[in-house]
Amino acid sequence: MTKRNLKDCNILLLGAGSIAKAMIRGLVVGQEVRAEQIYVTNRSDRDRLYALREMYGVQAVEDLWKQPEVIERADVVVLAVKPHDLLSVAAQLRPHLQEGAVVLSLAAGISTEAITRQVGTQFAVVRAMPNTACAVLESATAVCYGPTCSSTARELARQVLSQVGLVSEVEESAMDAVTGVSGSGPAYFYYMVEAMQAAAQAQGLSAEVARGLILQTLFGAGKMMQETGLDACELRRQVTSPNGTTMAGLHVLEQAGFTRVMHEVIAAATSRSEEMGRVYRG
Repeated sequence: MTKRNLKDCNILLLGAGSIAKAMIRGLVVGQEVRAEQIYVTNRSDRDRLYALREMYGVQAVEDLWKQPEVIERADVVVLAVKPHDLLSVAAQLRPHLQEGAVVLSLAAGISTEAITRQVGTQFAVVRAMPNTACAVLESATAVCYGPTCSSTARELARQVLSQVGLVSEVEESAMDAVTGVSGSGPAYFYYMVEAMQAAAQAQGLSAEVARGLILQTLFGAGKMMQETGLDACELRRQVTSPNGTTMAGLHVLEQAGFTRVMHEVIAAATSRSEEMGRVYRG
C-alpha cells in the first residue's frame, strides 16, 4: 500500500546527475526525509555516488541489480536516467518493486503508458518534467499521472517534486509542450543574457557591470510578475513610455519578428520531444 507521508518513505534514485543531486539536496535540506532513507545509484560513475554520500549522507548503491532488496523496500523510485535507457531500466525493476510503489520518471518524451507496460499496472507511474533550476531548488516542474495513480500516490509524487521548486499539474498530452517551454526554457534565457551582455559591452559597459545589471533585471522582472500577478503585456505597457527608450528597443524586436521566432523556438523543441518519445518507445 502506498504510504501517505513522505517522512515514512524510502526513496530510490536511479541516476546521479544534476537533477538527482538537486532532488537529494531538496529532500535532505527540507528535512522531509532522513538522509538514510534515500538511496542513489548509477550505471558507471562511482565517484559521483561517493560524492553524494559524503555531501548529504545518503546511501550509495554501487550495483543495484545485485542488491534487489533496495528496490523491494523503496516506496518511491525516481527514474533520473537518459530517455534511451528508461524503458529497459523500468523492465528490470518490475520483478522487485513492492506493492503500491510510485515510479516517478523524469525523462523527456516517454509516456506513462509506455512505462506502465514495462513495470506493470499494479504500480503508480508518474511523469514529471523539471528544469535545471532544480539545482537551486527553483525548478518549474510539470507533472502528469498514469491511469493507475491513486490520490495518495499523486500527493506523494508532488511532495517529492515540490522539494525542488514549483509543481504544476498538466494533462499528459501537454507534456511535450511543457518540455519545449519550461524544460528547455532556461537555455533560452541564458542565450538572451549572453546576447544582452555582448550588446552591453559593445556600448561600453564592462562585462562585470553588464552581467550584474542584466541578472538583477531578469530576477526583478520575474519577481514583479510573481508578486503583482499582472500579465506580462500589462507590465510591459507600464514600462513603455511613448517615444521613450523602451519603445525604441521593443520596436527593433518587433521588426525582427521576435514573437514569430519564439513561436518557432517553442514549436521546434516541442516537436523534438514528440520525436524522442516515438524513437525511444520503438
